[in-house]
Amino acid sequence: MRNLQINAQRLWDTLMETAQIGATAKGGICRLTLTDLDRQVRDWFKTQCEALGCAVTIDEVGTMFARRPGKNSDLPPIVMGSHLDTQPTGGKFDGALGVLAALEAARTLHELGYETNAPIEIVNWTNEEGARFGPAMLASGVFAGVFSADFAYRRTDRDGKTFGEELRRIGYKGAAKAGGRKLTALFELHIEQGPILENEGRMIGVVQGVQGIRWYDITITGEAAHTGTTPMGPRKNALLGAACMVERVDAIAKDFADAVGTVGLIENRPNSRNVIPGEVFFSVDFRHPEEKVLDAMETKLHTALGETLRPLNLTYAATRIFESPPVKFSPELIDCVRVAAENAGFAARDMISGAGHDAAYVARVAPATMIFVPCRGGISHNEAEATSFGECAAGAQVLLNAVLEYDRRLG
Repeated sequence: MRNLQINAQRLWDTLMETAQIGATAKGGICRLTLTDLDRQVRDWFKTQCEALGCAVTIDEVGTMFARRPGKNSDLPPIVMGSHLDTQPTGGKFDGALGVLAALEAARTLHELGYETNAPIEIVNWTNEEGARFGPAMLASGVFAGVFSADFAYRRTDRDGKTFGEELRRIGYKGAAKAGGRKLTALFELHIEQGPILENEGRMIGVVQGVQGIRWYDITITGEAAHTGTTPMGPRKNALLGAACMVERVDAIAKDFADAVGTVGLIENRPNSRNVIPGEVFFSVDFRHPEEKVLDAMETKLHTALGETLRPLNLTYAATRIFESPPVKFSPELIDCVRVAAENAGFAARDMISGAGHDAAYVARVAPATMIFVPCRGGISHNEAEATSFGECAAGAQVLLNAVLEYDRRLG
């Protein structure tokens, strides 16, 4: 098993080749879900998998599974992969590395004639990014029973086009029921999207789980009035209240180790230079690996809203609009990744994913885990996103090693 080595140059060439599908002038990729460019990369992926003798199945929400047979066809497949859709100004590696490293692993097995115990599948999940159709991780959510297929079909983009219409238009609405197939395990390789591995000089992140996420929509209501004729004392300035709450959200996150909190969206109304703002809408994003900490952060948020806004003669409405509970990955699969990294000679460290990934939903219905490799400066969702030749190769090698280690245990 230790003698099976991926072809690092072939992997890199494949990454650079597919990066031309939707390439941007600044060196990134714009390949939004269910566009013609998405169809193009899907067609390419299908062709490459079929060249290895894999049977490609497409489910009802467009997720692609390419199966390589194993010795024991009664075993559900070991699955590896990620997603090929990108942000509007995305990089070359977010998602694509996971799919193409899985393809490289399958190419290596094919080239060497290695027969696994269980079937091996490569997966390309639909709409992980959520950049065109919200929410993110849509197809893996359908797979895990979080969303229905009809819910997915009804999602619309900014032009009013629906997910279902576009899925049919590009020819990738399959007949297989999403979630109708059993998995023995899922391994997802991904760039870290943060700076920890690079800062510590580690090559591999052994991902223990995904931190919980809670999103809130908050509207503060005051009173719009003339800026020149309204004295300071009686003003009901909604933007002043929102500015104070931005600071409070930041402080709440700093009260808890490993927590993060962000106000990322603000809409000021009426947004005129000579009108005191009468209403402000803003979002809050809280994340932490423990549910009880998220509960405490939420309590502090509601307390802060009352304490901050009442003295300013402001009212508010706050709604939790999204919740993704913390996810703990399979201990056995995590151990396989540790063994894989050690056998490959790479420095590794345990870590929690700060971002959501398809593996988080799949973990609800099957054993799953993730492998991280560094990305320069921790930057992702950006055309400047960069992961080196060696880092990509290391991730692909650990992915292959981990899959083979788990397959050996099944035998």
